[in-house]
Amino acid sequence: MLQKPFFIITVLLAVLTLACNNDVDTLKTSHSTQYDVQVDSLLKLMTFEEKLGQLNLPGSGDIITGQAKSSDIAKKIKEGKVGGVLSIKSVKKIKEIQKIAVEESRLKIPLLFGMDIIHGYETTFPIPLGLSASWDMDLIEKTARMAAQEASADGINWTFSPMVDISRDPRWGRVAEASGEDAFLGGEIAKAMVRGYQGDDLSNSNTIMSCVKHFALYGAPDAGRDYGTVDMSRQRMYNDYFPPYKAAIDAGVGSVMSSFNEVDGIPATGNKWLLTEVLRNQWGFDGFVVTDYTGINEMIEHGMGDLKESAAIALKAGTDMDMIGEGFLTTLTKSLEDGTVSIDDIDKAVKRILTAKYKLGLFDDPYKYCDENRAKTEIFTKENRAFARKVAAETMVLLKNENQLLPLKKSGKIALIGPLANTRENMPGTWSVATDHKKAYSFLEGLEAVAGDKATILYAKGSNLDYDEDFERKATMFGKELQRDNRTDKQLLDEALKVASKADVIIAALGESAEMSGESSSRTNLEIPQAQKDLLNALLKTGKPVVLTLFTGRPLVLVEENKTVPAILNVWFPGSEGGLPIADVLFGDVNPSGKLTATFPRNVGQIPIFYNHKNTGRPLGNSEGKFEKFTSNYIDEVNEPLYPFGFGLSYTSFHYSHLKLSADKMAKNGSIDITVEVTNTGNFDGKEIVQLYIRDLVGSVTRPVKELKGFKKIALKKGQTETVTFTLSVEDLKFYNYDIDFVAEPGDFEVFVGASSVENLKSEFELTK
Repeated sequence: MLQKPFFIITVLLAVLTLACNNDVDTLKTSHSTQYDVQVDSLLKLMTFEEKLGQLNLPGSGDIITGQAKSSDIAKKIKEGKVGGVLSIKSVKKIKEIQKIAVEESRLKIPLLFGMDIIHGYETTFPIPLGLSASWDMDLIEKTARMAAQEASADGINWTFSPMVDISRDPRWGRVAEASGEDAFLGGEIAKAMVRGYQGDDLSNSNTIMSCVKHFALYGAPDAGRDYGTVDMSRQRMYNDYFPPYKAAIDAGVGSVMSSFNEVDGIPATGNKWLLTEVLRNQWGFDGFVVTDYTGINEMIEHGMGDLKESAAIALKAGTDMDMIGEGFLTTLTKSLEDGTVSIDDIDKAVKRILTAKYKLGLFDDPYKYCDENRAKTEIFTKENRAFARKVAAETMVLLKNENQLLPLKKSGKIALIGPLANTRENMPGTWSVATDHKKAYSFLEGLEAVAGDKATILYAKGSNLDYDEDFERKATMFGKELQRDNRTDKQLLDEALKVASKADVIIAALGESAEMSGESSSRTNLEIPQAQKDLLNALLKTGKPVVLTLFTGRPLVLVEENKTVPAILNVWFPGSEGGLPIADVLFGDVNPSGKLTATFPRNVGQIPIFYNHKNTGRPLGNSEGKFEKFTSNYIDEVNEPLYPFGFGLSYTSFHYSHLKLSADKMAKNGSIDITVEVTNTGNFDGKEIVQLYIRDLVGSVTRPVKELKGFKKIALKKGQTETVTFTLSVEDLKFYNYDIDFVAEPGDFEVFVGASSVENLKSEFELTK
């Protein structure tokens, strides 16, 4: 049995503190105040070095089970110089390390164990950009709940998720990890993810602490280049980029990760306005702030001073925990001695981290996440995998379906051709660090399994990912190799054409590899690699019907493919179930219902491109996109994107009619009900995502041409009609004005309801004074 003398002392101190307090209100303390009492009691027992240890989050490497005590990190843990450990996987390893902390260190303070659990644990869901395309908040919350269940069963108590960075630039690789371009939708997803991870009670053994990231503005770097400079007005910050972070704070997220970029000329990790004034004073955040990987050290390259100076700036700005860099651990003693930081600065940070450990219940039972029976029975289960398969099918977006080529029949001969057709490792997508990639289903395996003996599946690789071998190496890192074929390009193509000649229909598995998007995977060319384009064109020349299954972690430029390919299904990176849900959709066992949450440009020169842009004083005067001199347009391209925000087709069709408002005026504290009839007019049962947008026609500052304010996902049988109701309140009309006051201004508004950001019925109302 675990001996816990220190925990008993802590409790006794807390009781004594309460007993000596004559204030009756103190006896009715909230959980937060109770934690304060316990934390203050513990803080009094800590040496200065032990306090600094709580601010230190090192990595450990991959510790071999049974050798934790002899690892480099063990000595620091015994000395109280570690507050948490990064990226260790498995109950046995974590228990060994936790045991050192709670049985061999002086104060026996338990450790946090954090990991990037971004879109599932071992059971992996589609990449976050794909998940967002489901527009299903209950579904998304359940994916986070399942990830927490699995991770907590394997010893993890803290995830660095959700990532809620708004991005309007698909050149930026980490758009794959985010939820698209819209702040309202991003906020709803942020809340769902936090609820899923943390549940109603963080002390439960199947919940984990969430960490919203990257605060702030990380998704808007110059030129779409990762880690680049970000520079924008406060008005744009508050209206377009801050809302998802605030939504996570409002949902009770336990921790926040600062971003690599600068904000108003100061790196986020050392930005006091951002981390203290906005995060804590304006939004009321009471958790702790952790840096991103070596975030403090990187302030040196930003030009903020040496490590000592950077660490002091970060601490005083509101950063509490230093990931990997050990700037706090190694420099704050000197900074305290010379008065650069105060003991109060350090104590604040320590208190926040200790409070998180109390909230997680680690002081009551530091081994609560180390149940080996749970690890054996709750991870990557049959039930979990079935759910992941269902989720993935809900995220796929049908971009084109000429002459109802899809769904395919489970009959005849089907040729599956392309470099992404027979790879397990690439199906889970980027940042799937806990996944056993070899257990994923390849597209080929999934197609064969779903077709069964009803159809014959033929296969050929057709081409490598790219003609450039060095590019392919960079795009297939971290164990996601595509096993480059050393035959000549002609030999690969000839084999593919021979296979295609035997088939009734061709499925082309093309696009990005998993690591072509993600961190440090910025691209300047957003087209499908040329080797694959040449393969696709050769397949089209056979005259056989061709379906393009597009693997991607970002919006791509698909103008040529949209012209020439009869059917395009965007499958993102579908997760550990890989080819199974893709086949479910291709064969019509599931009707696709996903819709885009990021705009697909026609040309990289249009970027940044997003639906909720503002108007100009010289807007284009025609709806056909024809060039007009001295208006806001291009001489070589139309303004419109290829696929707009909110777009996605179905195997059936939907008709919108009878848009009605309950009133044509809204009082300053009132609301209006908006109804629309949606009818399934096609030949399949299906799901539709009904979208509500508004436009504020006149404001004290310029306002966007459209803003998403509501959405509902409905299921309709063929021939069925449903009346969908939205309630729009004054809160939905508010925005941050020039003075950064959150206001709703009286005046006229337009309301749009429809299937995407461009296909809408329209009405109007007035907000009265």
